[in-house]
Amino acid sequence: MQDPNEDTEWNEILRNFGILPPKEEPKDEIEEMVLRLQKEAMVKPYEKMTLAQLKEAEDEFDDEDMKAIEIYREKRLQEWKALKKKQKFGELREISGNQYVNEVTNAERDVWVIIHLYRSSIPMCLLVNQHLSLLARKFPETKFVKAIVNSCIQHYHDNCLPTIFAYKNGQIEGKFIGIIECGGINLKLEELEWKLAEVGAIQTDLEENPKKDIVDVMVSSIRNASIYDDTNSSNSDNDDTK
Repeated sequence: MQDPNEDTEWNEILRNFGILPPKEEPKDEIEEMVLRLQKEAMVKPYEKMTLAQLKEAEDEFDDEDMKAIEIYREKRLQEWKALKKKQKFGELREISGNQYVNEVTNAERDVWVIIHLYRSSIPMCLLVNQHLSLLARKFPETKFVKAIVNSCIQHYHDNCLPTIFAYKNGQIEGKFIGIIECGGINLKLEELEWKLAEVGAIQTDLEENPKKDIVDVMVSSIRNASIYDDTNSSNSDNDDTK
């Protein structure tokens, strides 16, 4: 039997009279492959939907899609819960003394709590509050609170302020009491961030202590002073023996 797609003069005449159907164009294998890959790479429509939209569109999917949707919905739900848990705080909140136990000591398990005991008449306390407010936004998975010291501890001495406690599971894991331990009157935001990261309360992206250079200079100065004193003492002893 003659192939109707064969390139012959007779077949061409028959096609012109409509006796044979038009010749089939050869398929481009490369084009077919591209189209197939594009189809395989297409994102399922439900992967662009919110959980609410998935619920509304359930009737539009077949059984195979529904199984995939259930897996996808569960994945989205877990991601949403993880995000909500991670971003549940995000601000420096004011609490009173009678809230201390519930908000700090009995906070949720494995949640870090930073509490600043302060007095508004002390400039260093106001500086710490400014820094903690910024850090609370940067690290929303950590709980940041502040409390006027008199509402928590009566007759607390001003020399002990600012006071910062880092709690986890009801235990004090870190503490900074007084101006010096908190970083000094010129405390920088990054320096306080580093202090809190050292006790484990936050996960900083700082690679080294911002105050390292200052500390190195201080240590060097103390070491040089010590060497100078030892030298003078040695010279004095030698003079006495002459």
